[in-house]
Amino acid sequence: MNRQWIAMIAFGAAIIVQLCLAAFAPCAEPDRQYVKTRSGETARPVVAVDNVCAWPNLTVLGDGTIVATIFNKPSHGLVAGDVECWASEDGGKTWQKRGTPAPHEPEDANRMNVAAGLAKNGDLVVLSSGWSSRDASGKPGAAFRERILPAWLCRSADGGRTWTIDREAVPATTPVGQPGIPFGDVLQARDGSLCAALYCRHDGGWRSFVYRSRDDGKTWGEPAPLDDRAGRNETAIFHLGDGKWLAAARSDGLDLYRSDDDANTWTHRRKLTGAQQHPGHFTRLADGRVLLSYGNRVVPKGVDVRVSADEGETWSEPLRVVDFQGDGGYPSSVPLPDGRVLTAYYASRTAGHRRYHMGMVLWDPAASLGTVP
Repeated sequence: MNRQWIAMIAFGAAIIVQLCLAAFAPCAEPDRQYVKTRSGETARPVVAVDNVCAWPNLTVLGDGTIVATIFNKPSHGLVAGDVECWASEDGGKTWQKRGTPAPHEPEDANRMNVAAGLAKNGDLVVLSSGWSSRDASGKPGAAFRERILPAWLCRSADGGRTWTIDREAVPATTPVGQPGIPFGDVLQARDGSLCAALYCRHDGGWRSFVYRSRDDGKTWGEPAPLDDRAGRNETAIFHLGDGKWLAAARSDGLDLYRSDDDANTWTHRRKLTGAQQHPGHFTRLADGRVLLSYGNRVVPKGVDVRVSADEGETWSEPLRVVDFQGDGGYPSSVPLPDGRVLTAYYASRTAGHRRYHMGMVLWDPAASLGTVP
């Protein structure tokens, strides 16, 4: 083979290598807008509680204390662990453990799934379920995924320091015969009852229901199906006021539902986010707009927010709160008295931290999203 042929073969090989590299090279990251502080700088995350998987749920107590209800182990629920209550008395700057709403039992089980909020009398109410490594007969199976444990009612009258547990307050099964898994916020309805979302397995998929308590959280029932036809699981509910509600239900992304009869019946409105953009959480900003926070597992992964100025009819383009790699998301946001927002999330890795943690970002809606038109 002469030198000319060798040169041609080498040139062709180089072209093929370049084409292959181009085909598998990551796309350029699109321009992404981030939430800002009041001074207009990009808001930075901080590690609030280290070495926990968390899945945080934030609740503001009557005295302004912010309580985070979390899973206390650095694993995606595949180890024995408890639901813990952490509190911040300084607007999210520092956090201290207060108590354990739902300790796991036995050793090869965990308590990790929660819905949390305030009763009308100011008590902190947590509905908690978890997973067992054994089936109902006690036979070992898939580690921490063999069986869903029935939900408990956990209640604290002293801001999360001490807790009572009622194992019978929540029905052991949903209307489709499976244990319900609580998620999101416990919220008060127009009629004075408390509402919470629970989801369950059903025919190889999922179903979601909204439960009520008419005795200020002591007992729960009256499950209202979110959607009889479509599989939905982790569902964030939000009372807009006057008996009008929104729900963001996880499927492959988030689907938006609405109720105009105080959470008794629900209607599907539209697809709210794209694939792998879930689960969500709602809150109302000081300026009246509704804020949706959600995890975005599309690379580059992160936590995103959008706002609606018309009670959920239309939504802004997303803003990024924080980037993460690996496992993460599940945000919960609360407004502070000065109008800023504290957003909690969990992540197994961020640019500045290389293990599971509950993170926080303090940001300003006006600087980030503009003012209400």
